[in-house]
Amino acid sequence: MIPGFECASWELRWRGLAVDNLHRTESTFALSNGHIGLRGSLDEGEPVGLPGTYLNGFYEAHDLPYAEAGYGYPEAGQTIVNVTDGKIIRLLVDDEPLDMRYGKAHSHQRTLDFRTGVLTRETEWESPTGALVRLRSQRLVSFTQRAVAAIRYEVEPVDRPLQLVVQSDLLANEPIVSESRDPRVAAALRDPLVAEFQHGEGERAVLVHRTRKSELRMAAGMDHEIISPDNLRSGLTVETDLARLTAAVDVGLGERLCVTKYLGYGWSGQRSAPALRAQVEAALAGARQTGWAGLLAEQRRFLDDFWDVADVEIDGDPELQQALRFALFHIVQAGVRGENRAIPGKGLTGPGYDGHAFWDTETFVLPVLTYTVPAAARDALRWRHSTLPKARERAHVLGKKGAAFPWRSINGAECSAYWPAGTAAFHVSADIADAVSRYVAATQDGDFDRNEGTELLVETARLWMSLGHYDPHDGFRIDGVTGPDEYTAVVDNNIYTNVMAQKNLTEAVAACERNPDSAERLGVDADELAAWRHAADEMCVPFDNLLGVHPQSEGFTSHEPWDFAGTPEDNYPLMLNYPYFDLYRKQVVKQADLVLALHLRGDLFTLEQKAADFAYYEARTIRDSSLSAATQAVVAAECGHLDLAFDYLAETALIDLQDLHENVRNGLHMASLAGAWLALVAGFGGMRDHHGELTFAPRLPSALSRASFRMCWRGSRICVEIERDTASYRLVSGDPVRSAHHGEPVEIGPEPVSMAIPPVPEFPTPSPPPGREPRRK
Repeated sequence: MIPGFECASWELRWRGLAVDNLHRTESTFALSNGHIGLRGSLDEGEPVGLPGTYLNGFYEAHDLPYAEAGYGYPEAGQTIVNVTDGKIIRLLVDDEPLDMRYGKAHSHQRTLDFRTGVLTRETEWESPTGALVRLRSQRLVSFTQRAVAAIRYEVEPVDRPLQLVVQSDLLANEPIVSESRDPRVAAALRDPLVAEFQHGEGERAVLVHRTRKSELRMAAGMDHEIISPDNLRSGLTVETDLARLTAAVDVGLGERLCVTKYLGYGWSGQRSAPALRAQVEAALAGARQTGWAGLLAEQRRFLDDFWDVADVEIDGDPELQQALRFALFHIVQAGVRGENRAIPGKGLTGPGYDGHAFWDTETFVLPVLTYTVPAAARDALRWRHSTLPKARERAHVLGKKGAAFPWRSINGAECSAYWPAGTAAFHVSADIADAVSRYVAATQDGDFDRNEGTELLVETARLWMSLGHYDPHDGFRIDGVTGPDEYTAVVDNNIYTNVMAQKNLTEAVAACERNPDSAERLGVDADELAAWRHAADEMCVPFDNLLGVHPQSEGFTSHEPWDFAGTPEDNYPLMLNYPYFDLYRKQVVKQADLVLALHLRGDLFTLEQKAADFAYYEARTIRDSSLSAATQAVVAAECGHLDLAFDYLAETALIDLQDLHENVRNGLHMASLAGAWLALVAGFGGMRDHHGELTFAPRLPSALSRASFRMCWRGSRICVEIERDTASYRLVSGDPVRSAHHGEPVEIGPEPVSMAIPPVPEFPTPSPPPGREPRRK
């Protein structure tokens, strides 16, 4: 049988070991709660593709390399650290270590259940000397007890009594090979943890370490409950980088050894080793008080509530149904207990992007959380607010006012050596402002609006006033920036940047008018508000009258077209095979840029403009970025290209399950997974949230006979069900919701309201560049 994931609606299962595919399963089977991340490696720790245990925000610093230094270059990078590994539980069967590469595995499967949040492993293994055991392990990272993870490990003889020995470890400075091309990063990750404290007693141990350069401190602890025959012998050893509980027992037929391992994790940049030890020991005490069954029950209740507000259903494509729930499960894992920490581009599923957070979070991930788990979206935005001092400092270094948020970061400071194109990606600040205004409109969270939201909007508005200038012919221009498309860098009047800055300015005015006390505290006066209004009204939005389309940036449509027909398939992604200067001066688009503006600022464009722009850029967009397909799906659906939209939905949803970019070993693509939800809800559901109003314009592609999704709006939960000719809207809980269906007002209440779906708009179907068609395998 060819190795791969089995198709099922509510779970992800892989049968057989397939050592060469461990890197895939370790990422896809990763567990997290936004604070702790455990890659899905085997209990024994070996064989392994890439081990990984992560704490959100815990990093090591290193110098950034430059061939030639320059003013304003960030000096220090940040890299996520593989912290103390508590997943390891080794088993010896009659003195033979259970190692899946030896002996014989009569059966082996691993299953991730999206409804319980538990990863289960079931193995029947025969040792080289013929001893046969049945093993079942379950693993969870708690959504309800933020600092806790737990493992239930059960072993029983199959055909004769056996001596079983279990070794349960806490292992720091686990050997790991860095894939970074920068030797400084590799050096930072070589034995990154310095031991400060270790203690063990009974079946509990705690290790405290700190990083060498960033001087962050973390603690990891383990405790155990063991059920076994009466002849159990156990002992605990503790060293600087290793704590190990060893338990030996003779187990007869019909008997079993059951070990429940509780893990506690915490870190801080300020708290002492004794304080962190106390925190972890308290977490372990709480976990033991709850017990394994209690943790399972809490996990199930949490996920029952999540799926009640977030579930999606489609009829017609079982593989895609599985992928959509897989995507939602990993999105909630990435952010639900981050609690004022960033949501990294890979979540906590791997070391990709060095653990950095990008603008992807606000533009792709936070819309999903805003409409499903709004408290998680709020916490992610509060992290951005906590980093305002660093963003203000960065703006000052760049000679600007307000706040310039980083292109990539862990702690809020810019740590990208991609200069100057990355530093010029000022749209990040507008993306954060967009997420703020969306969250406030969707939740009406007045406390956040007053205490954090308004300040974020004000400081980003001040950045645009500092960046832009007035021209008597063009109005308010923003020159020398990089938009989302990294193949067109440092340009004038990138339309995405301009229209998002325009929204930023108008939302800042509205926030100050809602919260005059906040505005006064921030020093905003009537003149500044008037200046923001004027800049928004006069924002430059170029248009190519000859071609009848919006140029992605000023002059883009005059550039020489890229020779797609002459580009071998092996030369993608282009950034690895052609010099950037050549990409910058050609009409080739790495990821949807102008098209993203058509989605997020769709209120500015007519449907005819959207169709013309989409067709033009569809022929030039090659999707060398995982961020592109979701946006193309949304706008393709709006323009009536439903089957093309479906193909892009499949690509963004299956990017990791099918390893389409061949880099899933480094972690999952959180923005692309969130994009699967956006492609369904904003694409085929036609959901828009312009000007604080929630509206829908649903339609189905030919591949689906039905689709439904759930979401929340201002405390109410609603369900939208789409069929071929009709759509129905139903209130699940809360107060009725006023909305619109294809422009027709509708009130969503407890009784379903059915509405006819109007005919699909007819525009010529565009084509991607040769060889760059959407793919799902």
